[in-house]
Amino acid sequence: MSKSSSPLFHIVLLAPEIPGNTGSIGRTCVALDIPLILIKPFGFDLEEKALRRAGLDYWKHLKLDQYESFEEFLEQRAPNSLSFYSKSAHAPFYKNRYEKGCYLVFGNETRGLPKNLFDNYPDLFYSLPMFSKRVRSLNLANAVTAVAYEGLRQISYKNAVP
Repeated sequence: MSKSSSPLFHIVLLAPEIPGNTGSIGRTCVALDIPLILIKPFGFDLEEKALRRAGLDYWKHLKLDQYESFEEFLEQRAPNSLSFYSKSAHAPFYKNRYEKGCYLVFGNETRGLPKNLFDNYPDLFYSLPMFSKRVRSLNLANAVTAVAYEGLRQISYKNAVP
């Protein structure tokens, strides 16, 4: 992506708790040349060693924005396309129609997304399938990466022949 073009999409983490996950997600964002948006509160300091370790030396290349609250994010960004990802959603993530410039929103590692978002955006929730009852949830960094690559596939390769 050139500096003058808009990003394919944005990854939004709402109140992330584990620095290693956020570092890994940042690394994926750098790899795909997409911005990462972090919404407070964080469960760590952005200077934390685990964050830097997971992000390696790529963290300095990350396009990172921070907001004090989800409301501030909505007010300042005015996103025209949001989608939310939760293990409680019924629609699989590949059913979403990813659009250039969309915002992909993920909750934190222990509580997920707040109930008010389910209430306010009931038709915009997606999940990653899990077939075993032995797993409560997927790792946040893994889930973000899977969704990001589906977004990339749909936006960048939608006219490609399978």
